[in-house]
Amino acid sequence: MIDVKVYNVTFLATNCCYLVDKATGKSAVVDPGEKSDELIEQIEKDGGKLEYVLLTHGHYDHIGFAKQLADRFNAKIVTGEKENKFLSTPTLNLSVNHNIDLPAFSADILLNDNDTFMLGETEIRYIQTPGHTSGGGCFIFDDTLISGDTLFCESYGRTDLPTGSNSDMYSSILRLKNLSGDYRVIPGHGPLSTLEHERKYNPLMRML
Repeated sequence: MIDVKVYNVTFLATNCCYLVDKATGKSAVVDPGEKSDELIEQIEKDGGKLEYVLLTHGHYDHIGFAKQLADRFNAKIVTGEKENKFLSTPTLNLSVNHNIDLPAFSADILLNDNDTFMLGETEIRYIQTPGHTSGGGCFIFDDTLISGDTLFCESYGRTDLPTGSNSDMYSSILRLKNLSGDYRVIPGHGPLSTLEHERKYNPLMRML
């Protein structure tokens, strides 16, 4: 089982998640778009057992502090194989659009659809959900779905940015809708939700 704490970072209010496996104390951070002193202090307070920096996709507001955080705690950067090029390409990660100096880097572990890995004693599954970007994905564990910029509370990610696709987004939202059971949904931005709530009230999910 994993405990989750959400930190709000960047001027775009990115939901940065701190995951701690209850059994071992090993931890991961999802989408550190910007430095958070509060998050760093918590990791250190918990013994500095940061294993992974997980990235749902490669836009600057989700990856902006990934390399620095990983280096500080000797953690591995993990993202989808199709998204790795975003980490080193300013026109894809959009840092160039906002005059942000984001040094190029690469992930240590590249995931494919339905790959799993362990955080301590808890299994985390990665599923590809393109649409917002061509290689974006979600992380699933316990009763939690970290959906990045694919699924928002009663909304979904924009598809008009480089490599975005309406048809891919529709397929990804349908895939999430068809997941078995209910999940707590932690999106890349905005309020948390549940999958059952989205099945009932998300306009796109309802029409699919």
